Amino acid sequence: MTIARKLQDYIEGEGVSYDTVAHHRTATTSQSAQAAHVPGSRLAKSVVVHHEMGYFLAVVPSTHRIELSTLQDVMNRRLGLASEEEVSTLFADCDTGAVPPIGSAYNVPVVLDESLGNVSDVYFEGGDHKTLVHVSGPNFRSLMKDAQVARFSHPS
Repeated sequence: MTIARKLQDYIEGEGVSYDTVAHHRTATTSQSAQAAHVPGSRLAKSVVVHHEMGYFLAVVPSTHRIELSTLQDVMNRRLGLASEEEVSTLFADCDTGAVPPIGSAYNVPVVLDESLGNVSDVYFEGGDHKTLVHVSGPNFRSLMKDAQVARFSHPS
C-alpha cells in the first residue's frame, strides 16, 4: 500500500486526512473500483490532455467518458490525449495509467467534471495499479480548490 511520494507529500502538506485501499493489480479505473469494492461513481479517473500551451488533467468519475468536443469548448482550445511518454514525464513517480487527480501536487492544472462536486467520499489512483487513496468529499474538494469545474462527461 504505497502512494506516489509527490502525492503523499502534497496531501500531508495540505493537512488532509486520507486512507488507502489495497486491491489486486488492475488495468483500468473501472477494474480498480470493482477490485476495491468501491462505487465507480466515486472513483475519480484522471486523463492527461495536451494543448498548444501545455497539459492539464481532466478528472471524471470512472463510470463516465469525457466528451472531448465539449471539453474543447470549455477550454477554448484544440485538445488531444497526451502520449504515454508525455504522461511518464509529467508524473514520473507514477505508473502509466495510474495518474492521481491531484494536479497541484505535480504543477498540472485540473478541470474537474461537476458530477464529482457533491459526492460524500472520493477514491482515486495513488500512483500504482494496486492502491486507491480515499478522502472525504469535503477534503477532495479542498485538494481540488484550484480546479476549474465544468460538465464535460457522460455516463459510459
